[in-house]
Amino acid sequence: NDLTGTKWTGGTIMIAEEMAVHSDPEIMGGVPVFVGTRVPLKNLFDYLAGSGLSEFLRQFPSVNRDQALSAIRHAGEALAHDARAD
Repeated sequence: NDLTGTKWTGGTIMIAEEMAVHSDPEIMGGVPVFVGTRVPLKNLFDYLAGSGLSEFLRQFPSVNRDQALSAIRHAGEALAHDARAD
């Protein structure tokens, strides 16, 4: 599927040819994590619902701001795409 420049390939979110989040059965049992880390994507959304992005970035310094913002943006696009498909 292509969503506004986003390519979904093998459990990986591709953003402008740069991976932000991926899922690999060998890393945390396939839980989606930020590339180059063991930080689950779910942690970002948990922090957004409570403490906010700044606190998430402080607690998980291996995730950079661009990765976090990209994941948020693309999650929103995916949700919008799913809503249109229903």
